[in-house]
Amino acid sequence: MTDEEQQISVGVDQEYEDDVSLPVVELLTGRGFITGKSGSGKSNTASVVAEKLLDSAFGLLIVDVDGEYYGLKEEYEILHAGADDECDIVVSPEHAEKIATLALEQNVPIILDVSGYLEEETANELLLEVVKQLFAKEKRLKKPFLLVIEECHEYIPEGGGMNETGKMLIKVGKRGRKHGLGIVGISQRPADVKKDFITQCDWLCWHRLTWDNDTKVVGRILGSKYASAVEDLGDGEAFLMTDWDESIRRIQFHRKRTFDAGATPGLDDFERPELKSVSSDLVGELQSISDEQERHESELADLRQELEKKDQRIRQLERELEDARDLSDMADQFAQAMLGKAEAPYRGGGGRSVASANRREQAGIDDYDVAVAKTEGESPDPAETDDPGDGGDGGGESGDGTDVSSDEATDDGDAAGRSGDDGEVDSRNAGPSDVEASDVEPADVEPADVEPSDVDPVTRADVAEGALRFDDAVELGTREAVIEELRGRIEALSDLSRGMLRHYRREGVSDPVAAHIDAGGDGDDEHAYSRHRPIRKSGLIRHAGRGHYTYAVPDLIREAYADRLDEPAVRETVREVETAFVPPAEREYPPDAGPEAVEGSVEEGKRAVKSGAEGGVGSVSETSENAADDETTPYTGDLSEAARRIAERGVDGDE
Repeated sequence: MTDEEQQISVGVDQEYEDDVSLPVVELLTGRGFITGKSGSGKSNTASVVAEKLLDSAFGLLIVDVDGEYYGLKEEYEILHAGADDECDIVVSPEHAEKIATLALEQNVPIILDVSGYLEEETANELLLEVVKQLFAKEKRLKKPFLLVIEECHEYIPEGGGMNETGKMLIKVGKRGRKHGLGIVGISQRPADVKKDFITQCDWLCWHRLTWDNDTKVVGRILGSKYASAVEDLGDGEAFLMTDWDESIRRIQFHRKRTFDAGATPGLDDFERPELKSVSSDLVGELQSISDEQERHESELADLRQELEKKDQRIRQLERELEDARDLSDMADQFAQAMLGKAEAPYRGGGGRSVASANRREQAGIDDYDVAVAKTEGESPDPAETDDPGDGGDGGGESGDGTDVSSDEATDDGDAAGRSGDDGEVDSRNAGPSDVEASDVEPADVEPADVEPSDVDPVTRADVAEGALRFDDAVELGTREAVIEELRGRIEALSDLSRGMLRHYRREGVSDPVAAHIDAGGDGDDEHAYSRHRPIRKSGLIRHAGRGHYTYAVPDLIREAYADRLDEPAVRETVREVETAFVPPAEREYPPDAGPEAVEGSVEEGKRAVKSGAEGGVGSVSETSENAADDETTPYTGDLSEAARRIAERGVDGDE
């Protein structure tokens, strides 16, 4: 008997009482569907077909959803693979290729028991990979093989979308026949199974159904008379529809010979039969895959643990870096505070506090005025200053406004100021006149040594000439040095770093990543901070807290002059520095103000001072009452001739 003629007996025709046989090739390579409500005999029918195929050593793989097919091991050497300890081998998606190889190339029948998997995704992935491997290998082997899918409505449902597993099963149903791969779907609810699958089947077996939706499916496929008759079928009875002979027969299927693991448990003691085991060599091949997978998972666990340690270390280093930035910021603030506390000696300061200088500025008293007044044995009007410590420096006015000569100075004055034999003041003996009472107690001030009396005295003309020289140094030397230094720092930066500096100038306060993106870079933190570091190290920006930084060029200029430069001059110097990296269209300062807003206040101050100078000493004094209220107008009232020339020359120089 040829393969085409080989038949297997499955039951008896109820009408003619004839034996019913099915062609093996049609079963192995075709598409079948077995349905019926629970207890009607559908699983028995599937087992009978499986037993007949196993009797003839044909290959098949059963996807067992409820764990009820292991009873076949009572008589047949079949590999039971799944997730339970009762299985011959515990498998995972990594075993899919080996399972397909055993089934097709070594002709090992397999029960793929997915009932023990706790995660549905794992079971779906395992089935998907196994079916893929079977389909791929059958394209080459073209060996008749049957794939049996229990509860197929879970994979190919009528309603809702199918996952990848369902799509693969539909692909087998449509294209598997030409490769020799057949499929049988089993379900107790035909209404829930995708109709595209049912209508493509070559043979269908309808056991007892009672639900209206299910019987309607029978009526549409078999006819209305079968829709009512299917409700009256007995256990094991079914309507069998076959395309190869175009017949519909009512048959009674044989009872399966092996242990019925799917039977409903009763009150009798459950006795599990002795089951056959497969070759240890087959299990060993699969076990080697399991062992390799376990080693792989162990290595992954070790790598994850090591990665977690490195992540913790990175977080620790980031915290330490942030702490270091905070400490650096604190150090910068401390240094600025120290610079603000005492003027630098090379800028003409004598260690006086900036607070004292600020009080003088608010009162309209210039440092040059104080220097000239000291040479004349005078003191600024005490009503215009709140620094009582400036009351005496050898000669001048006492704290209460009365004239005191150098010989009459008391210990409450500046003890370091002593007069020579000729009554003139020796400037080298003069102590700091601006030391505040809160900074140093009178008892802590040690009197300076008196210089020999043959030292030439300092005259008013000497002080005026020295002031002029200091003014030239500040206006020429210091200004050019500051501009050259800051421009040199900027020009040493890369183009992208200069673009980031322009971002900080425009935004005021920002963060490195935003500055990097604005300058044309990407959003990568490492790239942003690597190009941000040269700007920060050069001092052109400063940490503003919480990972943000602020534009610092104006502050650098103010600190270079120990805060003695007025704001219009600061802005002008900033413009000179910014020519190194800011396009002309963006060069006005501040960035959000038009140039006319800035220049207008400066020109107004220049005109006010020039008008006072042309009117003489008296006219300048008359405008001094409002001078202190105008930040753009230098105060020139009640100054010596030399100091007034310095102030006037500053206005003319600006023009």
